[in-house]
Amino acid sequence: MLKRTDYKKFEKEIKTEKKSCWEIWDNKTRKLAFDFSEGYKVFLNRAKTARETVEHGIKLAEKSGFRNIAELKNAKPGGKLYSAHRGKSAIFARIGKQGLKDGFKMLMAHVDSPHLDLKVRPLYEDESVAFLKTHYYGGIKKYQWPTIALALHGEVYLENGKKASFVIGEKQDDPVFMITDLLPHLDRPGGPGTQPRQREVQGEELNLVAGTIPVLSKQIKEKVKLAVLEHLYDNYRIKEEDLVSAEIEAVPSEKARDLGFDRSLISAYGHDDKSCAYASLQAFFDSRAGDQTQLCAWIDREEVGSDGIGGAQSIFIEVFISDLLKLTSSRASIDEVYRIFSASQAISADVVAAIDPDYKDVHDPRNAARLGYGVVLEKHTGSGGKYNSSEASAEYVQKLRMLFKKDKNLVYQIIGGMGKIDTGGGGTIAKYMANRNIEIIDMGVPLYNMHAPLEIASKADIYSAYLAYKLFIQA
Repeated sequence: MLKRTDYKKFEKEIKTEKKSCWEIWDNKTRKLAFDFSEGYKVFLNRAKTARETVEHGIKLAEKSGFRNIAELKNAKPGGKLYSAHRGKSAIFARIGKQGLKDGFKMLMAHVDSPHLDLKVRPLYEDESVAFLKTHYYGGIKKYQWPTIALALHGEVYLENGKKASFVIGEKQDDPVFMITDLLPHLDRPGGPGTQPRQREVQGEELNLVAGTIPVLSKQIKEKVKLAVLEHLYDNYRIKEEDLVSAEIEAVPSEKARDLGFDRSLISAYGHDDKSCAYASLQAFFDSRAGDQTQLCAWIDREEVGSDGIGGAQSIFIEVFISDLLKLTSSRASIDEVYRIFSASQAISADVVAAIDPDYKDVHDPRNAARLGYGVVLEKHTGSGGKYNSSEASAEYVQKLRMLFKKDKNLVYQIIGGMGKIDTGGGGTIAKYMANRNIEIIDMGVPLYNMHAPLEIASKADIYSAYLAYKLFIQA
């Protein structure tokens, strides 16, 4: 055993000391982070639903020279293509020098965020007020949604086969929609002078106020409801039954805005997971082609368990790889698809909770992510005894650590799990890729207020995620 006299020097060599991005970066890198966030804020304001996000992503891809896979008969190294799946998921690809022989590198983010869906039969009238009933989507705190301004983003398929699309509540002169709440003066079960109770908002109470002016007819019973239906028909040719074949989401109408005196943070709806979706796609566009084929996948329905036709459990990923094989080689079988999976590496680009000083009791501070300290590598997800988790291998984590050390501006932090063992927890799409034998780790942006109508992210962490994704995809 060596004898040491300078333990201060030894401590510096062997211990992990983390600093924030703002302490490490020079003014040039700080400016790059701020500039990157300007494009991200524009993206957030244009892409509040999964459909809008995919549509906007495809427009960006086409500007960068990507072509729809359905239009191609073959694909050569360097070829750039994309495939949209059901309008709410998409995969972008750049063909590598080796095609799919050595597997692929993939960045994978989800594009859905917690919101309110209109019910199948949403419109009703009560006390001369028209309401729209909703069904919340994803894990939300229901008390956060009443009394805030909401916008409607919708697609309705009419009985004549045509589609009516609308966005109401995003422009300054648009009307907005709102859920009511009980005033504190009446929320006192003990009577006057008692403390207001913490009233729990129920899912069936998340109803949007839609109008109050009735049609002028004594023959009609529900006059205000009919007035709303009249508006929908006159403006969009929508009848009440058409609302059955509709996807209408209520989302916060608030725009992405800088937060804090120093403007280092962004307040916005949908950081989860559009911060990672935007950073991953921009990193994908800006990276150079490599030996392996490179993919960037945007997936729907993560917030409700990744089930369904557009979720990560769907076989559309196998179908896409099979289609790529048909364009790049003569072999296209399910055996070959699974061989390719086993030779591939991926990042599940998803957000994680940052330790909030007001709620430290639910975190393990020694293993928690911090706002402004860079992109977060989450070695494992899940809860309790690592149930419902995906866990990256030690070899894979070490490989990424060594890769990231090559860029002095890439600031990162490594954690395991979300919150205290028996308190927190959560899952991502990583486990569904791991089930396909794809080597994968979760890596993304730490947030305050996750799943709230307005979430908080650091510009430093978003830019760090971009740098990390770019370095990974082109390595």
